[in-house]
Amino acid sequence: MAFVTEEFRVKAEKICAKYPKRDAALIPLLQELQKESGYVAEEAMDELARFLDLPYSRVKAVVTFYTMFNREPAGKYHLQVCRNISCHMAGAPGLLARLRSKLGITEGETTRDGLFTLSAVECLGACGAAPVMQVNDEYFEKLDESKLDALLEDLKHGKYPLKG
Repeated sequence: MAFVTEEFRVKAEKICAKYPKRDAALIPLLQELQKESGYVAEEAMDELARFLDLPYSRVKAVVTFYTMFNREPAGKYHLQVCRNISCHMAGAPGLLARLRSKLGITEGETTRDGLFTLSAVECLGACGAAPVMQVNDEYFEKLDESKLDALLEDLKHGKYPLKG
């Protein structure tokens, strides 16, 4: 299966044109690949590396460094709970435990219905609003158990995106 399709190449050339060097478009192109398939497959990293004339190792390093990139198909809602020090001290371990219990999965797993994937991530960069969870591209701050439960119910009933 080709991940870098002709349609993708057209989009990619437009994105690359915005940058002084093609390789500067790596992250936006990875985001575009993920938008199309829900994750960034190994084959897609390899094809993108060839497209940008970069070593595969550089593309793989970016994908594995940033938590925003999924390397496997994720559920409809990717729940990423920050576990860094501020979030940890503000209650993230309890939120993770509650999610594991309510969803019946552990970190890195997806519910049988394909609705939720659970991840614990190092830092979401919102320490002042700890504890924080990212759902797909949206942040939920200053969470507690009741807010978490309400959020899960909204997501189960298709109320997403929830803001704006």
